[in-house]
Amino acid sequence: MLPEEALKNYRKAGQIACNVRNEAHKLVEVGASVLDICEKLENMIRDKGGKPAFPINICINNVAAHYSPPPMEAKTIPVDAIVKVDIGVHINGYIADTATSVGLSVEHEDMIKTAEECLGRAIKTIRPGVKASEVGDAVEKVIKRYGFKPIWNLTGHQLARFMLHTGKSIPNVGKINGSKLDEGEVYAIEPFVTLPQAAGEVKSTNDAYIYRFQKERSVKDEKAKQLMKAIKTNFRNLPFSARWIINELPRGDFNQAFSKLLASKNVTGYPVLVEKSSSVVAQAEHTVIVTRDGCEVTTV
Repeated sequence: MLPEEALKNYRKAGQIACNVRNEAHKLVEVGASVLDICEKLENMIRDKGGKPAFPINICINNVAAHYSPPPMEAKTIPVDAIVKVDIGVHINGYIADTATSVGLSVEHEDMIKTAEECLGRAIKTIRPGVKASEVGDAVEKVIKRYGFKPIWNLTGHQLARFMLHTGKSIPNVGKINGSKLDEGEVYAIEPFVTLPQAAGEVKSTNDAYIYRFQKERSVKDEKAKQLMKAIKTNFRNLPFSARWIINELPRGDFNQAFSKLLASKNVTGYPVLVEKSSSVVAQAEHTVIVTRDGCEVTTV
C-alpha cells in the first residue's frame, strides 16, 4: 500500500480537482474566452492550496486532447459546442487528473452521459489483478451499447509522483494491453467517446501548446540556460504552458530562448490531438487508487 503521507496528498489533490471541475461547468458558455477559463481554473487550483499538474485543457468539438491556450489567445467558446475540460492538480508531486464534458447543445447530451456511465463501469471493474484489457472491455461495451464508438488510441494512464504518464495504460477498448493492475497503483481512467460513423481514433496536428522538460542537452545561449533552469525548478517532469514562464525573460528574449530549447530538444511539445474524421468527442475522467478490495476514487 501507499505510505500515509502519499495517500493524504493524493486525496487532497483529488478534492481540489473535484471542486475545480465543478466550477468549470459555470465558466463554459458561448462566447467565453478560452484563455480566461483556463487562467481562472488554474488560479483556483493555486488558491485552494494545490499546483496545476499540467495546463488546463479546453478541447472543443473534434479536438480530443492537449489543447491549452497559448499567451494572448483570442479563441472563444462557439455556439452548440461540446467542450472537454481536463484538470490536473498536484500536492507535492502527487497528482489528481480529472475531466468533464460540457455540452452547449442538447444533441451532445447522450454522448456525454455515455462517457460518464462507462467511466463508472470501468471504475467498478478495477481491483488488484484485473487486466487493463478487462477495464477497456467494460468501457467499450457501454459505449457500443448506446450506439457510439470509443477512441481506440487514447488511453488512461498510470500516475506516479511528478509523473503524469508512467508505467501501464488503461485502454478504452478490449483486447489491448494484458498487463495487470496492482494494489497501491494510481491511475487516471478516461474514456473518450465519438459518433458511430467516426473513425474512432485521433491523429496529431502540427500545433503544440503544452510542453515538458525532456532531457538536458547543451545550449550555448545564456538566456536559454536561464529559462531551462526555471523550467526544471518549477515543473520537473510535469507539463507546463508558455503562459507560466513568459515573464522569466523580456518577450523578445523569451521567444528566442524558448525556440532554442525546443530546437535542441531540451523541451518537447505535446501535439494537439484531433479526431481523425473531424467528429465531435466527449470525455470523462477520474483518478483512482487500487485498493485491496477494489479502488478509491480521489476526484469525487
